Amino acid sequence: MPAAWNQSVLALVVLVAALGSGCSRLAEHPLVIEAVEELKANPRVAAAVGEPVSCGRSVRGTANETDGIAQLKFDVTGPKAAAVAVVEGKKTRGEWGITQLKLEQAGGEALALTADLEARTGVDTPKFDPGAAQPTTSSAPPPPGEIEITLPPGPPGQ
Repeated sequence: MPAAWNQSVLALVVLVAALGSGCSRLAEHPLVIEAVEELKANPRVAAAVGEPVSCGRSVRGTANETDGIAQLKFDVTGPKAAAVAVVEGKKTRGEWGITQLKLEQAGGEALALTADLEARTGVDTPKFDPGAAQPTTSSAPPPPGEIEITLPPGPPGQ
C-alpha cells in the first residue's frame, strides 16, 4: 500500500481517538457526575422515563475552565421514554456548582430539577427575596446637607 494512504488511515485513527476521549472527558466533568447522581435518585425522573434510569456518556456542550461557565447536555433513557438532561453551571473559588438542571422530554416539556437537587444536597445558597426588609444601619457618614458648585463665567468649553 502507498505510504500516503497509511498516513491517512493513521491520521483518521488518531482523530477518532481524540474525539472519543473528548466526550469521555466531558462525561467525567464534576457537573455531569453530580447531575447523573440526581437524575438516578430523583423519583420525578423515574416517573417520567421509567426505572432504571440510564444516562448516556456522550456529553455535548462546553465547559470553559477559564471563564468558569458550563452548558452541557446528555441523553437520559428509561423503559418508558427518552429525554435530554440539560446542566448549566458556574465555577466559583475553584469548585463547580450546578445553577440549572432540567430534563427536556419529548413534546417540548421540561422538568425543572434544580430545586430537587438543592433539597437533596442541602445547598445553602441564599435566596433573593425582593420583599425582605433592608438593613437600616450604615457605617458610612451621612451625606452633606448642602453642596455648592461654583462654575466659571462664560459658555461651557471656553
